[in-house]
Amino acid sequence: MFGVGLVLTMFLGVLLFVLEQLNIPGIRDVSQYNPPQATLILDRHGKLVDLVAKERRIVVGLDKMPPLVPKAFVAAEDGRFYEHPGLDFFSVLRALINNIRQGGKSQGGSTITQQVAKGLLLTPEKTYLRKFKEAILAWRIDRQLSKDEIIYIYLNHIYLGEGAYGVEAAALTYFDKHAAELNLGEIALLAGLPQAPSRYSPIDHWQKAHKRQRYVLNRMAADGYVSESEANAAYNIAPKLAGSAHRQGANGYYLQVVRKRAEKMIGGSLQTAGLEIHTNLDQRAQKEGQRAVRAGVAAVAARNSGGNGAPEAALVALDGCNGKVRALIGGTDFSTTQFNRAVQAKRPAGSVFKPLVYSAALEKGWTTDTIIVDEPLSIRGADGKLWQPKNFSGKNYGPVSLSRALIYSYNIPAVKTMQQVGVKPVHQIARAAGISTELPPDLSLALGAADVSPLEMSASYQPFVCEGAYTLPTLIETIRTHGGETIYRHKPKQNAVMSRGSAGRVKSMLKEVISRGTGKRAAGVAGVIGGKTGTSDENRDAWFIGFQNQRITGVWVGHDRNQSLGRVENGGRTAAPIWRDYMARTGR
Repeated sequence: MFGVGLVLTMFLGVLLFVLEQLNIPGIRDVSQYNPPQATLILDRHGKLVDLVAKERRIVVGLDKMPPLVPKAFVAAEDGRFYEHPGLDFFSVLRALINNIRQGGKSQGGSTITQQVAKGLLLTPEKTYLRKFKEAILAWRIDRQLSKDEIIYIYLNHIYLGEGAYGVEAAALTYFDKHAAELNLGEIALLAGLPQAPSRYSPIDHWQKAHKRQRYVLNRMAADGYVSESEANAAYNIAPKLAGSAHRQGANGYYLQVVRKRAEKMIGGSLQTAGLEIHTNLDQRAQKEGQRAVRAGVAAVAARNSGGNGAPEAALVALDGCNGKVRALIGGTDFSTTQFNRAVQAKRPAGSVFKPLVYSAALEKGWTTDTIIVDEPLSIRGADGKLWQPKNFSGKNYGPVSLSRALIYSYNIPAVKTMQQVGVKPVHQIARAAGISTELPPDLSLALGAADVSPLEMSASYQPFVCEGAYTLPTLIETIRTHGGETIYRHKPKQNAVMSRGSAGRVKSMLKEVISRGTGKRAAGVAGVIGGKTGTSDENRDAWFIGFQNQRITGVWVGHDRNQSLGRVENGGRTAAPIWRDYMARTGR
């Protein structure tokens, strides 16, 4: 008896020594599975538009998957999963024989449990030592966890191509739907991917993927999970592939702002946050905005073929009285340049700033019939130099009403108005309407000598359609965890910028800008419309900001290097047609 005990003690000692030398990791990471998850960015309708992650993974429970999902993966990858103790010795023996015959390690014979062990605890190297560690770990995992727990980890951790880890991310990537919405054919396509995700990608290699799908369906029928008729029907229905749902396309500029603002809100990286960000993005509006911008820029380039080449442009569209930004285009092509002109470019506002000047006058008791004399004007600045502002036409029009001065965008009356009203009241109106940029402390502001982003300048028109109120524009509506906890919810807060009476009078004048003034090229859009043109010195910037009922859209066109757009380019000819094109196609 003593000898037997001694032998057993020595055996166990040697075994423990070997295990120690193998440096086999513990399995706590498996039993407490909580991997970093992707952050989802959704549009206004809850449709996925982007996934942000180091590993694009969204963990979902088995109850959030169709019952056929685990069955399909078991049928394809490990038919005896529910019977073996983590290791399938028949599969290992078969793989070993085949590897010896082929002189390599082409077949691994890994069970689903072994794949979990390898994916979470080991390196992907193909060595017999690693396989030995994998086998020990698989046996230990099988003893510690239930089969449902193991398959849950597997279905959330396995790489399925196109950057997607786990069934939920793969369902969104390949089919633009959640795992819970998958049909049998789609399930079989995904279950065919683990063996070689790139080779069997339904996006890039449909024929191979379809052949692999047939194998999975046949295995499911053979194992009794589905009938042969169900398998045949699923095989003969071509799935609607979404391509790569996470690719940004026309949404690039909008998503760029969302990501930056969301990271600032949460104080960390979205790549490991595992959140759902619900935005105000309207993908149809965004797509139409991108199209309108490109068409408008191409038209400018065609008119000025001997000039400075094609300019750039920005477009911002928002629901005026709640501040929800529906579209934000920061350039003609996000894939070419990520400089976002809608928020990052600060350009001279030109005459689109004038409604704020006249708003300050109306708040001081002026009326739309107040007369201003349009005549040559010389003003000596603080530096002693004379400033002599001129109208765009170079002419003077004598006594004109405030209304006429705005409708036809006369410069001298605007300067005279601000001269009498004062610089400070105009600053106060502009600040209340969301203009945060530095404003010049002199009369040049009357002609828009302030560098403003298209987003801020467009949003400043809210008071004219919202009875004098302004709401901070927002792209993000809510931020939630994948578990459903809301960690941010936008609460719109309106602040009064001007009286309802002043706002209504400016709105009436802006309607006439389109009907008979500088914005005629914006006419023809259904509903109550109005707006204002703007052109900076030497035709460097062309603006049009206008409204259709309570929808506000702003358009800016210009060169990044601040060259002239061309002798014939201005807010009315260059920017207004883009606004009209966009609004006519997205109106409601």
